[in-house]
Amino acid sequence: MAHIVVLLVAVLTLLFLPCVVAAVFCADEAGPRRWWTRQGRRELRALRRLDRALRASDPIPSLALLDTPSIEQLAFDLRRLAQQRRGGPSQQSEKWRAAVLRAYDERLCLACRALGLTEHLGPLQGMDRELERLRVESELQAAGLALR
Repeated sequence: MAHIVVLLVAVLTLLFLPCVVAAVFCADEAGPRRWWTRQGRRELRALRRLDRALRASDPIPSLALLDTPSIEQLAFDLRRLAQQRRGGPSQQSEKWRAAVLRAYDERLCLACRALGLTEHLGPLQGMDRELERLRVESELQAAGLALR
């Protein structure tokens, strides 16, 4: 019985020792702010004051909040519009397909802006625009946005 306990302790030590070492060395980088300490509460209050000051200095705060949908909403819209884009050519009119493609491109631009990626869809036409669209889609997927 004693051998089993010693073996169990040895295995658990081998399993958890790297985690403990990583937690000790990376505690200040990866750990959450300690809001329950006095210094953490001070930092939190300072951040809230800064946030209020920045909101008060924004000339058009309501439009800034309304114009940018969440990244989850953008991903949902892109998946929906991509599915509509792939619809058969005989199902919709040319104007409808152009409107869907325009909405898809606008959502791609918004998603790039939200994630800080560069895109050049605006000035391009034809095959160049299609290639840029593919490049932007692959960059968004590499950034973690699920388009499919």
